[in-house]
Amino acid sequence: MGVSLPGETFTTKEKKMAKKKIVAYIKLQIPAGKATPAPPVGPALGPHGVSAPQFVKQFNDETKKMEPGLIVPVVITVYADKTFSFVIKTPPAAVLIKKACGIETGSAAPHKNKVAKLSKADLKKIAETKMPDINANDIDAAMKIIAGTARSMGVEVEK
Repeated sequence: MGVSLPGETFTTKEKKMAKKKIVAYIKLQIPAGKATPAPPVGPALGPHGVSAPQFVKQFNDETKKMEPGLIVPVVITVYADKTFSFVIKTPPAAVLIKKACGIETGSAAPHKNKVAKLSKADLKKIAETKMPDINANDIDAAMKIIAGTARSMGVEVEK
């Protein structure tokens, strides 16, 4: 046994050793509740030895309460023993803006051609939804970030 430092016990040392070794992080955007082992899921997980059907089943169970088909980012952590864990993020701001405005795509020339108008209420609702994953201290800062995304898509934002 090694020399213990003052205040350190062997139980904390054992806990440090018990952590699983992380092999990879895989980031995907998958429709909520509609994941299949087909691309992009299967080819992303296959090289790391992770069971795609097992991930798909767990992901679909976790996202079944969400709106079906809503694009959801997921970060999959793959461990050395071929197990995995995943974290589901909030949908991308662009997807939420398109849904709120009822449009399929943004503008090809966003500063010349405006494709829709986003109300202040919708902007606030999107900002509140994105708050856990966005780099903002308060709702006003989050609303400015979302408004910037909307403008870059050719969506006009109400003042």
